[in-house]
Amino acid sequence: MFDQRDTPIRILIVDDHPVVVAGLTSMLGTQAGIEVVGSASSGEEALELLRTTAADLLLLDLRMPGMSGIDILLAMRRRKLNTRAIILTSYEADEDIYRAVQAGAQGYLLKDARQTEMIEAIRAVHGGRKYFPRDIAARLAERMTRTDLTAREIEVLNMLARGLTNKEIGSALEISGNTVRNHVNSIIEKLEVSDRTEAATTAILRGIIAAHG
Repeated sequence: MFDQRDTPIRILIVDDHPVVVAGLTSMLGTQAGIEVVGSASSGEEALELLRTTAADLLLLDLRMPGMSGIDILLAMRRRKLNTRAIILTSYEADEDIYRAVQAGAQGYLLKDARQTEMIEAIRAVHGGRKYFPRDIAARLAERMTRTDLTAREIEVLNMLARGLTNKEIGSALEISGNTVRNHVNSIIEKLEVSDRTEAATTAILRGIIAAHG
């Protein structure tokens, strides 16, 4: 049981949706040993609050206008901020999970997580452990075994998803058709798919590239 003489876990909520912030603040405010010390609706505001507010842990949205949750984590690393972070998001694509962990997130929860799970995650991460639900952990483990695509391969993937031919991709990137073919073959091998169409579809599903309207 929480001893009132102990220092509560100080939470900073970073989310651009006021309804989410209000709901989390209300829910966490009823928990012994947890205190919401502030909220931010943007990455810039979050970093400023971290400079002026003592927070032990961030509940951090993944996708926001301007700085994303991953951008915030990377900025915290550059500034050598020790505040731990749990990503709290509606997105669970393999690449989102992987990039968040690579950037320094110690936990990853979906916004529809049960209250008991969220409290468990907060206490675990504050205690120096990591927290990933079983399905998220399995997807992360599977993603960790795959070879990363290069920046050029991601460029080619985006063009594949838009339906460009090898010749059109080569013209746009000012590289030869043979070089484009090599990139496409490498992408197919790394994504473990059978052709360029499946490569584009798989990349979108995993969150490696955005869907093109």
